[in-house]
Formats: sequence, structure tokens, C-alpha cells
Amino acid sequence: MPNETPEGFLRFECQRGCIKCCEREGYVYFSEADARQTAKFLGMTLRAFDAKYIYKTRHQRRLRKLSKRQCVFLTPDGCSIHEAKPTQCRLFPFWPGLAGMKREWNRTAKWCPGIGQGPLIQIGTAMEAAAEMYDAYPTFF
Repeated sequence: MPNETPEGFLRFECQRGCIKCCEREGYVYFSEADARQTAKFLGMTLRAFDAKYIYKTRHQRRLRKLSKRQCVFLTPDGCSIHEAKPTQCRLFPFWPGLAGMKREWNRTAKWCPGIGQGPLIQIGTAMEAAAEMYDAYPTFF
């Protein structure tokens, strides 16, 4: 049962072993900084990383999807690039349109067991984290 949360606050704590956010339908986007960081973590050049893992459009770069899998880096043990995962993954669930939107937050809580758990987080603090998405992915907003 989620903890009681006062008005103006959120609770979220990622639950050990949970990968539900990684299994959701959608795309994983990488800023150039994200791609550089992940490439370095994997011991690859940015060019090699992009060629192997990234699909580019004029304004976006996203992870190539394998059939029946959302993320090539998701293993049975969790995220194989956890230490260098992209901004989108690192900030979940503190995304614009989610962290400050009670209806969307509650909808996400239906499948994310970490929402409603953990210490109190001021909504303003959550929104500051969400603002990092604007910097990482300016063409989205």
C-alpha cells in the first residue's frame, strides 16, 4: 500500500528488480551527450555506437528496437548500461507532463510500483528534474 502523500509532494523510489518502465511500449531517446556517455561506458567510439544502436532522424536520435524487445540493453538482470543510461531513463518518472500532472502521475502509478513509495519529494524538486529533459531533448518540447 503506498504511503500517504501530502499535497505538494510526491513519493517515488525505484523498486529493486523492477523493470516495468523499461518494458513499456515506446522509444528510448538519446541526446548527443547521452550517446557519448553510453559509448564511452561500452568502450566504443560515438560513431561505432551510433552505427550499431542508434536510429537518427534530422532532429532526434533513438535506440534501435529489436523485434519483441523495447531495449537492447535490458537483460534479465536489469539495465546493462545502468551507470550510463540516457537522460530519459535516468529521470523516470520525473518527466514533463508526468511529475507535475496528478492525473498522469496516478495513471502511471497503476503499473509503476515505485510511485507512492520512498521519501517525500517536493513537486518543485521533481519539476526541476523534469526540466533537465528540456535541455537534453529540446526538439521534443
